[in-house]
Amino acid sequence: MIEIRQVQNRRERHEFLVFPWQINRTDPLWVPPLLREREKATDPRRGLFFRGGYADFFLAYREGKLAGTICCSHEYGGDPRECTLGFFECIEDYAVAEAMFQRAETWARAHELDLICGTYNLDREDGRGIVIARGDRPSPLLCGHNPPYYAGFFEKYGFGKRHDDGLAYACPLDESSPRFQRLYRLAVRVRQRKAFTVRAANMQDVDNEIDRILLLQNRPMEHLAGFVPYDRAAIEGMVLPLRELADPDLVLFAEADGQSVGWLPAIPNLN
Repeated sequence: MIEIRQVQNRRERHEFLVFPWQINRTDPLWVPPLLREREKATDPRRGLFFRGGYADFFLAYREGKLAGTICCSHEYGGDPRECTLGFFECIEDYAVAEAMFQRAETWARAHELDLICGTYNLDREDGRGIVIARGDRPSPLLCGHNPPYYAGFFEKYGFGKRHDDGLAYACPLDESSPRFQRLYRLAVRVRQRKAFTVRAANMQDVDNEIDRILLLQNRPMEHLAGFVPYDRAAIEGMVLPLRELADPDLVLFAEADGQSVGWLPAIPNLN
């Protein structure tokens, strides 16, 4: 017997948050989240997401034992049809996943939503998507990590690819390689011809830097079909938790004629 229960109290919320340890305890590549940060993010009184959205959290039990977790949420400034799934964790039993997906459908209809997508852990940049091809090292910071059978569960239920931007790239830095030497030469020529400047982030002017990031996150993608603009709360949720980790000299802004035209957030990968 499979039962889906909504999280109602502090004890159940703790069970919800620590369940990933049960799923991933034998995975040497899994990096546990910071529990304190997860507690804050999922607390309607403190989490940035709840400034502009609402969510409910669910526990799945099989024969009385905890077997899965899922979150259903909706962001007011996002797609008006969308119910977003997050914090999806499940034992290797499709029946449990199916029951949670069905509960998400019920939740979506109750809130007059007709599209289910995910996964995002409330923040669109936290745990985005399902990993379908794993390498031999831990996932990068903020990227999702899951057992290989999750992809099959989602596909079997009928989920399909929504966007083409869910890729994590790796590039070895070798200054002696011809490719990098050519890139350096091009960068010098572009700066000379276009009068671009590159500067480090000003950590004493975070509010204005966030305004610049908001513009730079939205403008390049506004022409894409289905793109939902980031709001300031989403950018704050992405940037502020990393502020203490960041080296300002590695968070770069490109400017032309005094206007920001690009940014590159290089963050140490604590994973």
